[in-house]
Amino acid sequence: MIEATQATSVSGPRPLDPLDLDGAAGERALADRLQHRFNDWSLLHQALSHRSWYAEREGSASNERLEFLGDAVLGLVVAEHCYATYPEFAEGQLAKVRSAVVNARVLARVAEDLQVGAVLLLGKGEESSGGRAKGSLLSDATEALIGAVYLDAGWAPARALVLRLLGDRIGRAAAEPDDFDHKSRLQEVTVRSGDGVPVYAIEGSGPDHGRRYRAQVFVAGTLRGSGEGTSKKDAEQAAAADALARLGDA
Repeated sequence: MIEATQATSVSGPRPLDPLDLDGAAGERALADRLQHRFNDWSLLHQALSHRSWYAEREGSASNERLEFLGDAVLGLVVAEHCYATYPEFAEGQLAKVRSAVVNARVLARVAEDLQVGAVLLLGKGEESSGGRAKGSLLSDATEALIGAVYLDAGWAPARALVLRLLGDRIGRAAAEPDDFDHKSRLQEVTVRSGDGVPVYAIEGSGPDHGRRYRAQVFVAGTLRGSGEGTSKKDAEQAAAADALARLGDA
């Protein structure tokens, strides 16, 4: 059984302005915040390269394949850690904890802590539409960075990175798993108020290997929240969390 490493918080001293950084300096600064020195710096460069960047160029790869790999590594690290750390948890409790931390909303916040947006490589369209602050782009980049560390150095450094980034959140979710089940909380609130059961509308987009979902939640026929995720369940949880925040119950 692998022992869990202790999590540490990750944050920079001040927000970075992308205009202050050349590409190489920005990537080195991000590597320092990741606490990982790359043997192959091209992997870090690729992890930061959105498809819109390479749509304007030829002969290079975007971060989509690394995102795919990083998603798998992330899920396994969190599942293995929860399984080893909480032997008293039933399968349903383990699933709640994993869902609380392995979702687009949390990964976007991790990217914000790491100041990933400042060093993303974006095409002109994404740049002009505020892509550096888009949750979906930030969460995808976080997964790509995990994939890059895994390819660069293997399982142990990738596992350590995931637990540095998410260990505190895993602990909080394990302590109070029901607090992170936003759908159940929202239903309790709306039924108690006499507004009935929330209704979710979901639409998917993107290729099969990188499918994304957007959910909207309606309460008594009124749109109350929306959210995105890499699965329908994650998108619904994000929408419910948004609704709870708007209703003042989050």
